[in-house]
Amino acid sequence: MLNQYMEQIETFGTWFALAVLFFLIGMAIQDVLKKGDVPKFGRIFVWLVLFLGCFGFIAKGIIQVIYESQGMG
Repeated sequence: MLNQYMEQIETFGTWFALAVLFFLIGMAIQDVLKKGDVPKFGRIFVWLVLFLGCFGFIAKGIIQVIYESQGMG
């Protein structure tokens, strides 16, 4: 039974690991920004870049799922 769902388990594990990785990166950036006494504009810029990176990664995954479901990939 486990062999039937191995690909789905691997996919879920990969997505979960990447979510944890993004969370840890965010926590590290927050710590550096607090300790470095970064101005508000710099903090906003850093978080914007981090958010856009995460958003792009999620958008890529959604586009990939759509293409594969339509038989294009």
